[in-house]
Amino acid sequence: MKPSRITRVNEVIHRELATQLYRVIQQSDFDPARVTITHVITAVDLRTARVLVSIRGTPAEQEASLRILRANRAEFQRVLSANVPLRYTPRIQFVLDDSIAEGDHVLQLINGLQADGTIPADADLPPETPPVPAEPDELPDSPPAAPFAAFDPLGNLDPFPPATPDSP
Repeated sequence: MKPSRITRVNEVIHRELATQLYRVIQQSDFDPARVTITHVITAVDLRTARVLVSIRGTPAEQEASLRILRANRAEFQRVLSANVPLRYTPRIQFVLDDSIAEGDHVLQLINGLQADGTIPADADLPPETPPVPAEPDELPDSPPAAPFAAFDPLGNLDPFPPATPDSP
């Protein structure tokens, strides 16, 4: 299967599962607002799909929510089969994704180093670009274009082509 097609399949499955998250699980001990589906990785043969989820909360709360998601896997697959027209409905596997927590940790470390003065606060900013002139008067002067420039085979523009004997 083409990479662009599998990417579209991943996006459709991601969107459908995120929409159905609030509808499928109706347990009082599950808070769907704490769950974010970060990525869907579908196998090329469409037989399996790993669904990476990020869950806010303590590790015990994360494990409890992940257990509830895994317990309702068959219902998610049934809804996916009904709403997404694919040759095969992939078998869903929910996996905890802690990349968001790791990214937050890295940002906290950087902020701590900036607060200590170890690294300057603007060290990661790109260099400034020159301002774009707002008024046409501020544009730099450029040489005027020749009205009758002749192109010679070497690629040079000659603003005053030599007169040929045939020309008046």
